[in-house]
Amino acid sequence: MSRIGKMPIAIPKGVTVAINDGTIHVKGPKGELSRKLVGNLDLKIESDTLFFTTRDDETQTQAYHGLMRTLTNNMVVGVTEGFAKKLKITGVGYRGEMKGNTLVLNVGYSNPVEYPLPQSVSGTVSKDGVIELTSIDKELVGDIAARIRKIRKPDAYKGKGIRYIDEVVRLKPGKSAAKG
Repeated sequence: MSRIGKMPIAIPKGVTVAINDGTIHVKGPKGELSRKLVGNLDLKIESDTLFFTTRDDETQTQAYHGLMRTLTNNMVVGVTEGFAKKLKITGVGYRGEMKGNTLVLNVGYSNPVEYPLPQSVSGTVSKDGVIELTSIDKELVGDIAARIRKIRKPDAYKGKGIRYIDEVVRLKPGKSAAKG
């Protein structure tokens, strides 16, 4: 049995969890999320607590046990608090701005790069080049942040580019440092 799968999920006030045709629906103050239930699992709701149990002892079922518990917990946290990812634009002349729901990045290419954000993701860009993405879907906000970072990855020699706010970029020494 999965240790994570055994842990109960507390359902806060204002959040409703429903199961219809093998799909979990979670509705809360920030929005609504749904996900298909995979694996040979049962879902029980008892007095504002959610439990996942397995129907058999197969290896794949045990793997899905912890996965579905974590994904469902992320849905509950998402509709109550939401998730955020922060990126930082580093480099001389590098900047970004929001135009409606489109992120416009000037990061060293001949033309600005426009990245349209999905409807469920909102973004802001501060004066010091910090991009903050927020959404109720943890998987989606992480994917969008990774795609934005991929537009201009941090350079290994100067450190210029788009990086996560907590990412540490180790700079390589240049050719002149290697000779001396």
